[in-house]
Amino acid sequence: MAALICGSLAFDTITNFPGRFAQQILPEQVHILNVSFLVPTLRREYGGCAGNIAYTLKLLGGEPVVLAAIGNDGRDYLARFDGLGIDSASVRVEPEHYTAQAIIITDADNNQITAFHPGAMAQSHLSPVPTRADLAIGIIAPDGREAMLAHATQLHAAGVPFIFDPGQQLPMFDGTELHHFLAQASWVALNDYEARMLCERTGTDLAALSAAAGLRGMVVTLAAEGCDVWEQGRVTRVDGVTASTILDPTGCGDAFRAGMLFGLERGWALTRCAELGNRLGALKISCRGGQNHRIDRSIVGL
Repeated sequence: MAALICGSLAFDTITNFPGRFAQQILPEQVHILNVSFLVPTLRREYGGCAGNIAYTLKLLGGEPVVLAAIGNDGRDYLARFDGLGIDSASVRVEPEHYTAQAIIITDADNNQITAFHPGAMAQSHLSPVPTRADLAIGIIAPDGREAMLAHATQLHAAGVPFIFDPGQQLPMFDGTELHHFLAQASWVALNDYEARMLCERTGTDLAALSAAAGLRGMVVTLAAEGCDVWEQGRVTRVDGVTASTILDPTGCGDAFRAGMLFGLERGWALTRCAELGNRLGALKISCRGGQNHRIDRSIVGL
């Protein structure tokens, strides 16, 4: 069966700042912020949440179907998908736009500052969820605002269970809209910062949100500490996995979500899905870029 991955496709320009942002930014001067970071390394990688999730899910043995938009510079991305055996039939090509671009600076503590140009991603709502009998599960990952709203509604109407993963796009939605997403989704995936914002905007807490009718569970990732799995108002801590090497956190959350999709489609308990996600995140962080890691299926327990 197939997993529909709704989200962004982007090119990532990834740089590393050998110092710490906290040492360069003076809190009392943020109202006149003017900083420059010397970044001695620079790489251009395939990225975007949908691309990263699809890449890892395919490595696991899943069948990702990508619903996204690329620009006039994205033909090689489609060729890459073809080479990997990833279904790109629902990827929209926008000839008047560039593919989305992310410029990422990572400091010595693995904190990141990102500038993002949406480009073709802003048109992704023009492509509807495909009508396919083989869609077993989906994910609403960060994408254009209108696309996230439309695709969630379409998946729900089609009876396809999905993960709501708002990511960095969460601030675009108010409390009413977020409640609407939660009423449609089967699962929610957030990091701890996003979880706090979700609670603030919806005026409630994780225990209450996770006990809502129709929601099967929520996962809040906690970086190296692992993650919290919330089900019916109760929380279970799933310990993190120590990475062999820490090189680049870009795409770790997407690798985690690919593990969730893989396990949920197979009927695993949410805690088991989170355990796989933690292993994948630790594996990904030891590689640069969001789509360069390899998976030994025995290492991740498959």
